[in-house]
Amino acid sequence: MTERDIRTAVQRRPGPGRDAIRMPGANGSGERAPGRRRVLGKAILATALLPLAGAVWIGVTGLIARWELLAAQQDLDALRHSVAAPGSASGKATTPAGVPEQAVRSAAAHASRAHRLTTGPAWYSAAELPFLGGPVRTVRGAAYAADRLAGDVLPSLTAVLPPSTAHGSGGGMSDALASLQRHGPEIVRAAGVVAEVRTDVHGLPRSTWLTPADRARAGLQRQLDRLAPVMTDAAVAARVLPPMLGTQGQRRYFLAFQNIAEARGTGGVPGAFAVLRADRGRLSFERFGNNTEMMETAMPDVDLGADFDARYAGSDPIHVWPNSNMSPHFPYAARIWAAAWRKHTGERVDGAIAVDPVTLSRLLRVTGPTRMADGTELTADNVVDLTERASYSKYDDIARRKAFFVDAARAAAARLMGALDDTPRLPALLVAVNDAQRDGRLKVWSAHTAEQRLLESRPYSGTLPNAPGPFAGLVVNNAAGGKLDYYLGRSLTWEAGACSSGHRTVTATMTLTNRAPTSGLPDYVTMRADSPPYRTRPGDNRLMVSYYAGVGATLVDATLDGRRALLAPAVERGHSVFTLDLELPATASRTLVLHLLEPHADGAPTLLRQSLATPQRTTLKPGGACRV
Repeated sequence: MTERDIRTAVQRRPGPGRDAIRMPGANGSGERAPGRRRVLGKAILATALLPLAGAVWIGVTGLIARWELLAAQQDLDALRHSVAAPGSASGKATTPAGVPEQAVRSAAAHASRAHRLTTGPAWYSAAELPFLGGPVRTVRGAAYAADRLAGDVLPSLTAVLPPSTAHGSGGGMSDALASLQRHGPEIVRAAGVVAEVRTDVHGLPRSTWLTPADRARAGLQRQLDRLAPVMTDAAVAARVLPPMLGTQGQRRYFLAFQNIAEARGTGGVPGAFAVLRADRGRLSFERFGNNTEMMETAMPDVDLGADFDARYAGSDPIHVWPNSNMSPHFPYAARIWAAAWRKHTGERVDGAIAVDPVTLSRLLRVTGPTRMADGTELTADNVVDLTERASYSKYDDIARRKAFFVDAARAAAARLMGALDDTPRLPALLVAVNDAQRDGRLKVWSAHTAEQRLLESRPYSGTLPNAPGPFAGLVVNNAAGGKLDYYLGRSLTWEAGACSSGHRTVTATMTLTNRAPTSGLPDYVTMRADSPPYRTRPGDNRLMVSYYAGVGATLVDATLDGRRALLAPAVERGHSVFTLDLELPATASRTLVLHLLEPHADGAPTLLRQSLATPQRTTLKPGGACRV
C-alpha cells in the first residue's frame, strides 16, 4: 500500500477469526478496559499527591534540620564558654583540654547534616515557587551558611591556639604566636569565607509569610555582622602580630595609660606610661613612669601637616605633653609620644599603645585580682573607681598620687604577664582585648610603614578615616584642667533628612550632662586651671566640644539650649569639624543641635567613638538612598 492508502484505509473490526488480533485495553465494544482506567487513575492520583508528598518531605526534613542546627548551636555555646571562661577563683584556667576541638567537630557534623537535609529536588523546586518559596530559600540558605561556618571557619580559629600540656599550662604566648604563623593563611581564608557567607545571608528574603524563618534569618544576619569584622581583625592580626611581637627581632613600644577623668581626643589625658618589650612572643616591661617625667623633657618637633597645625595651634599638642592626644586620630598622638621618648632617652620605639582603666578591668576579669605594693587589692570591679575617683580623695599629695597610678599599672601588668604564659587562658584574654578595641579603649600604632598600612584599616588603630560618606563623631577635650569628666554623660542623635541637589540635610543633637556633686570633691578634681573671667562653683566644668561631620559637610545652623550658637569651623583629615567652647555647670545638662548639609549621606554614618568613664548613648536614624 502506498502512503495515501495507509492514510485512507478503513480500519477493520477484528473478528473472532484466526486473523483477528485482540487489542490490549479494549473490549469488543471499543470501550477502555477497567485495568487501564485504574492505571490512569493511579497516575492522576500520584500526580496530585506529589506536591503534598514534597511538602511533607520538606516539613519532616526541615524539622530534623532544625534539630541539627539547635544541636550545633549548643556545641557553639559550649565552645564559647570554654574559650571565654576566665578560670577559677584561684586564677587557674579550668577548661579541659580538647573541649574546643570536640565542640567544633560536633558542631560541624550537625551543621553538615542540616545542610544535606535541606538539599535535593524537593527543596530546590519548593524554593523556586513564587511567594510560597521564600521561607524555603531562607531555611536552605541558613543551613548552608551554618555548614560553611562550622566546617570552614571554626576549625581554622581553634587550630591557632596550641594545646595545653597534661601537667602544665603550655607554652603560652610564644607557642600561640608560632601557631598563628603556621595557620595565618587559613585565618585569612576563613575571613574570606565569613565575608562570602555574610553576603549570601544578606541576599536571603527579608520578609516572608513564615515569621519564625524571618526571625532566624535576622538573628543569623546579626551574628554574621558581628563576626565579619572580628574575622577581618583576626586576618590582619595574623599578618602583623608575628613581626610586632618580635618574631623577626626584638621590638619595643611606648605604652600610655590614659586617665579618662580628664577627656582628650583619644580618650583621656596621658598619665602613667611604660615601655613594653616583645621578643619572640615573650612580653616584659622595661620600665614605668608618670607624666611628670614626660612634661619635664624637651618636646620634639614633629611635622604632622598644615591642617593639624591650623586645627590645634592654640593648644600646641606637639610641645605640651598633656595636650599631645587632643586629636581623635591616634597616629598623631603616637608619633608625638614616640618622638618625645626618643628626645628624652635617645631610644627608638617600634610603636605606641594606649589603654585605659576599663581595659585593665576587662583583663583583670580574666587574670584574677592582684595586689599593689602598699597591699591594696586591685580587682576588675574596683580598678576604674580606684584610679579615676577614689585615689583623688585618698592622696592630697600630687607626687604620691601619681606614684599610686604607676604602682597600679605595674601590678596589673605583672598579673597580665603571668597569665600570658598560661595557654588555656589565652582565648579569654583575646576576647577581653577584642572587647576593649571594639569599644575604642585599646589603640595600636606601628612605626613600621607596612604594618601601619594594615593596621590603619581596623578600629584598633584609632585612625580617623578620611573617606567620603556619612560620618558622625562627638569629641570632647577638657578645658578646665580638673578631673570632672569621670562624671560626664554624653548622648548623640544623628538623623538624616531630605535630599536636595546631591546633598542631604542632617540634624545632630548632642546633650552633655555634668553629674558631679556640688560639694565633697577634692580641690584637685574641681580645680579650674583655665582661670575663667566669670564666676564658677566647685564642680563646674568646661569642655571644648567638637562635632566631626562627613567630608565636605557644611553647617547651616546651630543652637545651644534653643538659642543661636556660633561654632568655630575647621578641617581635620578632610572632615568638617565644628567646635564650641562650652561651660557645663555641676548637675546641669546642655543640648547642642547642629543642622548640616552633607554630600554622600546615604545609609547609616560611620561612628567615631571616644571612650570615657561613662559610655556615650548614640541613636542613629539614617534615611533612604537619595535619587540622583
